[in-house]
Amino acid sequence: MKLARYKDKNGKIHNGVIEKDSIVLVEGSFLEDWELTSSKLKLSEVALLAPIVPSNLLALGLNYKAHAEEGSEKLPKTPALFIKAVTTINDPNAPVVVPKMAPDEVDYEAELAVVIKKAARHIRQEDVRDYILGYTCANDISARDCQRNDVQWAKGKSFDTFAPMGPWIETDINPNNCNICSRVNGKVMQNSNTSLMIFKVDYIISYLSKCMTLIPGTVILTGTPAGCGFAQKPPVWLRHGDTVEVEIEGIGVLKNPVVNEA
Repeated sequence: MKLARYKDKNGKIHNGVIEKDSIVLVEGSFLEDWELTSSKLKLSEVALLAPIVPSNLLALGLNYKAHAEEGSEKLPKTPALFIKAVTTINDPNAPVVVPKMAPDEVDYEAELAVVIKKAARHIRQEDVRDYILGYTCANDISARDCQRNDVQWAKGKSFDTFAPMGPWIETDINPNNCNICSRVNGKVMQNSNTSLMIFKVDYIISYLSKCMTLIPGTVILTGTPAGCGFAQKPPVWLRHGDTVEVEIEGIGVLKNPVVNEA
């Protein structure tokens, strides 16, 4: 099932379920009780939004061996957690803005995102699936110079628009075996599979729940595979006029243009 947020032609925001080329209006929140209505629109008549407004936005670094190696990093012994500001959330087809403060080394990172549907604290790996609403595509946009030069990654990961997400939440996939890729201007840059994650989804969520309460609406980015812009020869940084895409098997394609900050 594909769960979406969308804006209708009157500018009102709704939840809906995708059915082929249509979207069916939902009454209620996907994090609480909800039901389908009889109201339906064509997808061409609406603008899809980021499918969730996260309560928290957690992310893992270095969760693919080849990505750690391309950055000359040691493999983590436990999930390498960092946090992005929720103000980074960006919609499908909305522009990624290259910030004036750090315009030179803006990079892409294709990631599988997991959406938590109910509060999770100290949960076992075998129970994790009961706490997951579903999965979506995410792009962990990163200003590498800030990430490299600052003591922490927060600024380099948290400029506005630096977390495109969508196009919807898919509830019925195996998150540990999905092809994942990114493209810049149509050229494939990353091409991997989530089976190559060092820490799998069930372990990640169980582990994080022992650190903090994962409240409903928490989104977890599970790491990016090799092929990021900094590792290309020469490096490929996102520039005004580019188009960046993330595609994950079983979910869909997340596409965003790139523009300079006005």
